[in-house]
Amino acid sequence: MKNVSILPIRRNLKFNLNPERALDWHQDGLNVAQFLNTMSLFFPVGERFFIDSVRHYRSEITDEELKKAVTAFIGQEAMHGREHDEYNQYVADAGVPIAAQEEVVTKLLNFVQRVAPERFQLAATVALEHLTAILGGGLLDLPEIMDGSEEGYKAIWNWHALEETEHKAVAFDVYQVAVGKDSEILPYIERSAALVLATGIFFSLFLPFYAYNVAIHGGLTDWKGWKAVWKHTWQKKGIFRNITKPWFDWFKPGFHPWDHDNREKLEMFAEILGERLDEAA
Repeated sequence: MKNVSILPIRRNLKFNLNPERALDWHQDGLNVAQFLNTMSLFFPVGERFFIDSVRHYRSEITDEELKKAVTAFIGQEAMHGREHDEYNQYVADAGVPIAAQEEVVTKLLNFVQRVAPERFQLAATVALEHLTAILGGGLLDLPEIMDGSEEGYKAIWNWHALEETEHKAVAFDVYQVAVGKDSEILPYIERSAALVLATGIFFSLFLPFYAYNVAIHGGLTDWKGWKAVWKHTWQKKGIFRNITKPWFDWFKPGFHPWDHDNREKLEMFAEILGERLDEAA
């Protein structure tokens, strides 16, 4: 386990999102907003799965700092779920079938919990935490993606990205303690396969949900909107283009999440969330 001195902090923040802006909060309009809105529907149920997977192994942790980190990880994920539940409700109230789509995700994760060994559930959590960490890191590296957007929605995405960065190694460190390190071939194969599988399943659900959520509000023929989506995903300053290398870094034997050492981004908490941090203090 790498010796990283970052202990996650549970922050009880509220974002006071404007429900009237749920579909057009992004500077570039519906198609980009729905991209992120659709991603949001995965968080509440996904984070409950992450909490359960890590909590199962908490009794096996003897390192006091890691114990504290696990407690903070659980607290952060619970806060993410609470705030994205409210966010998702506003999207649903605007006519997007978020609840039905979330139910598909819930049934899938419930099935995994019924049939998969706990160690594989933890491997899936570790893999998805890597995916969310590099997505969050990409968002922080490319602030122009959010520039000019409605302040509440911009803040919730930046907050989530910052906390995903802050706790990105916690589940991984639990996996190394409870399951094994890359020096043992099975844990390495398992965590590598988990990222491929998790990424594939995530996008196989996300893409049709997203296409439908755009279509029902007339965005399928909005070529300007699709151009903006392309710009923010695969062009030079697109998030997917910028996280491709970090995604592949996962497969290096001996990889650790803090090999991507972007802890300087955590100094942005006060800059991005200053008033909200003061209110929560």
